[in-house]
Amino acid sequence: MLAAGESLSFTLSQELTVIVLCALTALISHLALAVFNDGVRPFLLDFIRGGSTRGATAAVSFGLSAGFIFGLGAPMALSTGVLNPWLLFLPTDVLGLLAPRRWLAPLLGAGWGAIVVFALGGANSAAHELPVDFLTAMQEMSTPILFLFTLFPVLAIVRQFGRVHGAVAGVIELVLVVMTMKLWPKMFAGALAMAVGVLMLIGFAVAQDVRRRREERAAAATAPGTSAATPAAAETSGADDPMASLFSANALRLRRHLPLFMLLGAGVCLLAQMHVFGGGEATSFLIAKGDHSGAAQVDFYRVFGFVPLIATTALASGAYGIAGFTLVYPIGYLLPSPYLAVVCGALVFAAEVLALSAIGRALGRLPSVRDSSEHLRGAISDTIELAILFGSLMAANTMGGGLGILIVGGLYLLNEAMGRKVVRMAAAPAAVLVGGVLLNVLYWLDLFTPIKS
Repeated sequence: MLAAGESLSFTLSQELTVIVLCALTALISHLALAVFNDGVRPFLLDFIRGGSTRGATAAVSFGLSAGFIFGLGAPMALSTGVLNPWLLFLPTDVLGLLAPRRWLAPLLGAGWGAIVVFALGGANSAAHELPVDFLTAMQEMSTPILFLFTLFPVLAIVRQFGRVHGAVAGVIELVLVVMTMKLWPKMFAGALAMAVGVLMLIGFAVAQDVRRRREERAAAATAPGTSAATPAAAETSGADDPMASLFSANALRLRRHLPLFMLLGAGVCLLAQMHVFGGGEATSFLIAKGDHSGAAQVDFYRVFGFVPLIATTALASGAYGIAGFTLVYPIGYLLPSPYLAVVCGALVFAAEVLALSAIGRALGRLPSVRDSSEHLRGAISDTIELAILFGSLMAANTMGGGLGILIVGGLYLLNEAMGRKVVRMAAAPAAVLVGGVLLNVLYWLDLFTPIKS
C-alpha cells in the first residue's frame, strides 16, 4: 500500500508553491517561451511569426493535452496522492495560450493551481469513502509500472542494434534485478538494471558514431582533390544554411529571457524538493512510497530520451520545455533544503538555455546518439502503455472482479475501436475511474456487492 496514497493534503508553503508555479508557467506559455507538451512546441513557431492566431494555437494545445490531463494526470494524482506534470503544466499550457492579455495568463494559471491544491484533496477523500474505493484499487498499477518500466533500455537496444545486443542487455538486466532484490531489498529493484541498460545503449551508439566518423575520414583521405576544399565548403555551407540561422535566432530569443527561465527552474526544482510531485508515472509511485532516491534515478535515466527532442524542438521553434531537460526533477528529489533547490534549479535552467546551441551542434555530429533518444522515448511509451493497461485491469479486478474487468477492459477496447478518442496511455486509467463510478451506481441500485479486500 502506498504511504501517500490515502490523501491529497498540502501545507501552506506547498499550496503557495503550486499556485505561484502554475501562474508562472501560464505566463511563460502566454509569451510562447515554453510549453510542457512536446507535441505543441512545433506549432509555436508559426504562432510566434504571426501565422497562427492565439485561439487556434490554444485549440491545438487543448486537443493534444485533454486526454493526458483527465485520463492520466488526474487519475495518477488521485491514486498516488502525488502531483504530476500532466495535471499541473498541461492545463497551464492551454490557459496561457488562451489568455488574450498578458496579465490574465498568470491569474488563470494561479486559479488552476488553487483548484488542484484545494479541490483535489476533497475529491480524493470523498472517493475513499465510497462503497467501491476505486482510488485505492488504482494503486495496483504501481507494481507493473515500476517493474515493466525497467525494460525500456532493452527495447531501445533491440530496435536500434538488433536482437543479439538486446538479448544480452535483457539477460544482464534480469540478473541485476534479481541480484538487487536479494542483496539490497530496500533499493528499488530496477534502479541498477536501468542504469546499466541506458549506459549500454549509449555505449553502443557512441561506438557506432566513432566507427562511422573513422570510415568517413578514411574515405575522404583516399578521395582525390577533396581534403583542402571540404572544410571551406562546409564552413560556407554552414554560414548560408537557413536552418542554422533559424536555430541561432531562436537560441538568442530564449537567452534574452534567461532570468524568467531561471525563475521557472527554481520553481520546478522547489516543487520536486517538497516531495509532493513526481515527474513521471513510475516516479509518482516511488515518491508516494517515500523512495526519493529511486525516483531520482528513474527520472535521471529518462533525461537521455528527451534531451535531443527538447533541444532540437526548442532551437527549431523558439520555445523551450516547461521542465527543461527534466534534470531539475531528480536534483530536486535529492536536495535536503528548499533554498538549495531554488538556487540549483535556477542554475540548471540557466546552463541548459545557454548550452542549447552547443547541444544542437553536438547532436548533429552524433546521429546514432540522437537516434538512441528516439528509440528510448518510443520504448518508454510502449512499456508504460502496457504497464498501465495491465495495472488498470488489476485495479478493475480488485474493485469489481470479473464485472470490473468487463467494464474497464470493455471501455478500453471501445476506445480503440472508435479510433482512440482518448490517447492509449490515458485510456485505461480513465476507464478505471469511469468503471469505479459505474460500480458505485450499481451498488446503490442494489445490483452489485463490493468485493471485500
